[in-house]
Amino acid sequence: MTEKPDYRQEYQQITRRKSRQIRVGDVLVGGDAPITVQSMTNTETTDVDATVAQIQSLETAGVDIVRVSVPSMEAAEAFGEIRRRVNVPLISDIHFDYKIALRVAELGVDCLRINPGNIGREDRVRAVVSAARDNDIPIRIGVNAGSLEKDLQKKYGE
Repeated sequence: MTEKPDYRQEYQQITRRKSRQIRVGDVLVGGDAPITVQSMTNTETTDVDATVAQIQSLETAGVDIVRVSVPSMEAAEAFGEIRRRVNVPLISDIHFDYKIALRVAELGVDCLRINPGNIGREDRVRAVVSAARDNDIPIRIGVNAGSLEKDLQKKYGE
């Protein structure tokens, strides 16, 4: 029987990129903070009971932060109830409608994940940034090929 390789030495030699530390709820991320584990729900956010159950299961498994898709204003209102029922920090994944980001900022989101390319005009992005600043909410910027201009996609690929 062959012995399993021990990869621990390789992991010990990994150098982390320097980054600015932020706080997502009560969890420190970046800087010299320990590496955190984040997962995302795959339930319909409007199904509050199912989403809460999944978040609690993830928390029991050791997840530090949970991301929840918030694709509609109805989901934003459900997010508010979810926020009240769980303890783990929550990131809301916002698509297309900047007003959803403004609403979850009022409801206690711990971090916003937005794609400026699909939020819309600059004034809408500025409104989200302003709401986040006013409520001490960090923003994670996520950009994907679908929101890039065609010439940039052609130049750099997907």
